[in-house]
Formats: sequence, C-alpha cells, structure tokens
Amino acid sequence: MTHDFSPLKDAQWPQEIADLKDGFAGRLNVYRTMAHHPALLRGWAPLREHVVRKTTLGAERSEVVILRTGLRLGAEYEIAHHIARATAIGMERPRIDTILGPLDGMAENDATLARAVDELCESAALTPATRRALETLTGPQGVLDLMATVGFYTTLAFLVKSFDVPIDDDLTLPPAR
Repeated sequence: MTHDFSPLKDAQWPQEIADLKDGFAGRLNVYRTMAHHPALLRGWAPLREHVVRKTTLGAERSEVVILRTGLRLGAEYEIAHHIARATAIGMERPRIDTILGPLDGMAENDATLARAVDELCESAALTPATRRALETLTGPQGVLDLMATVGFYTTLAFLVKSFDVPIDDDLTLPPAR
C-alpha cells in the first residue's frame, strides 16, 4: 500500500508546523502536499523566502524563469499559477505566451533567461556563451539565483506531477495556450 500524498486538509495539518498553515504553506496545494513531511516544509521555508521574495532576478525575470521551468518540466500546476502571478505583476499575456514558446519568438532578455533554463533542464549546465549573456543581464548573483530558482521549481514539479496535486480551487485558470 502506498501513502496518499493528497494535500492535507486543515484538520490533518501537523502540529509541529502549525505556524506555517496561515502563511504560504497553507495557501497552496503543493505545500499542503509537502506538509506530509513537516521537517522538509520547515526547512523549505527559508529557501522559498529567498527564491520567491528576495531573488536578485526581480519579479519579472523570476517569473520568466519559473514559467520556462514549468514548461520544460510539463508542470501544468506551476504554469497555471505563474501565468496568474505574472499577470498580477503586470506582465502582458502576449509576452507570457512567448515565454512558453520557441526562443526565437521572445524578446532578447527573455530569450537569454529561457535559454539558460532550457540548458539547465537539458544538461544541468550552462554553455559558456549563455553563462556570459546571463551574467551580463543579471550579474553574478543573478546567475546563481536563476539556478536556485530552476532547482526549486524542479522539486515542486516533482511533487505536483508525482502526486497529481490539483490546481488550487481559487486560482483563475488562464485561457489555453
């Protein structure tokens, strides 16, 4: 018999992470799924704070990286959530759609970020040319933040795809691409 990794309901929420339920962890099904391992969720919180809120990439570049990572990994949960997030921070839908398409259809800076994601997803390494372009665009810390963001959202993709985590009910689903 296998464990049911369905998102935990409030009544099932582990006491040792009760303080996380009213914050980010209780708001999204992906974290309600991760709550099956309270120590992991507790340890995840500081990395999430950096990757989501304190990244040197800034909000728009971060969304480009997250959307592209979701696309490359086939994580519809992440794509849906981050289309909504990107729209909420003012990114126009045509731009978002280009990020979910071929590199040659993107603005130059978006293509640099997307190329870096593509390379990391394909070979776990940046080519020297992409690394130079990325460092010029984001600075050295941005290169590291991009890698951390791809890794972070890769782990979330593992969760949402392995356990069929449902897209949160309160999310307004974007139109089909």
